[in-house]
Amino acid sequence: MHVAIVGGGINGVMTAWLAARAGHQVTLFERGVLLGETSSASSKLLHGGLRYLANAEFRLVREALKERAWWLREAPELTTSVAMILPVLHGARPRWILALGLWLYVLLSRGDLPRHRWLGREALLQRRPDLRSPGLRGGYVFFDGLMHDDAALGRWAAQRARESGAVLHEYSPVDAVRADGSVQRHGEWLRFDRVINVAGPWAAQLLAQSGIDARHELDLVRGSHVVFDQPCTHALLLQDPESSRILFVLPYQGQTLFGTTEVRQSLDQACVPSDVELAYLRRIWVFHFGVKMPEPVHSFAGCRPLIRDVGEPGAISREYALDGQDKLISVFGGKWTTSRALAARVLESLA
Repeated sequence: MHVAIVGGGINGVMTAWLAARAGHQVTLFERGVLLGETSSASSKLLHGGLRYLANAEFRLVREALKERAWWLREAPELTTSVAMILPVLHGARPRWILALGLWLYVLLSRGDLPRHRWLGREALLQRRPDLRSPGLRGGYVFFDGLMHDDAALGRWAAQRARESGAVLHEYSPVDAVRADGSVQRHGEWLRFDRVINVAGPWAAQLLAQSGIDARHELDLVRGSHVVFDQPCTHALLLQDPESSRILFVLPYQGQTLFGTTEVRQSLDQACVPSDVELAYLRRIWVFHFGVKMPEPVHSFAGCRPLIRDVGEPGAISREYALDGQDKLISVFGGKWTTSRALAARVLESLA
């Protein structure tokens, strides 16, 4: 079967890899460079999503933890496990709720990484003496997965796809698609046995400009990060004292990465950190460290395509959905960690 894939983010690349490995003839079209947009502007985590347990998204967390183990096993030179400290504060989420969530995390992961443990206040401060969170009681240490470089890991997957026979075209925008398996480029229609629209934030737009009704709408949520030129001795999950949403302090290429925000945006907006977001990050930093946030040497933002919901951006599910219309399959949502599982679902739908 000759399969066209529109979109060269991690979901498109993984779909190309699995489809080519299954014996399909695969041609992927990416309008820019592979992994050049959302997939290279992530928080660099390979994780189940501890916070998704609060929304009872057990299927998603279980799948993501299984996929985390796969990435750590298959690409050890580009990934690592990381110990993360979750401080517990007086007046914030009760310790027993956090402990229950961490036990569920371990159970759903089937124990592939060391289980969590409690650190008293003094033991925690021995690891992060710079922490000044008001009402600090102690914290939990748990383990998750981390990419050294999301773009590099994506290129690793792209190379596996090429070795399996997939043809990956960069700087090859697609103008429109049809449900009969056609793809339009430069005014010319090309025919395929199947077309997979996995264009991430642009998936719904591609359908709209093709005159095809999308069965799912997307919310585009910007996540902004800053990078400091200082080492990160221990990774942290910090809670916003007002909303209880989680932010990460992570080691990143010998420096410290801090984020993320969650702000709705549109495709016609530039995906860059706003002054409001940077002020928000500074406020959270001051709350937990008692000092001014270091001057960033670098900042970046990624635009996450989430299936539309009426809730706050942070509460929107990271689940994905497939929409099949004759020979056209469109993918909505998804996250870095579960890209292989998403690709496997797409492959099943090709039958």
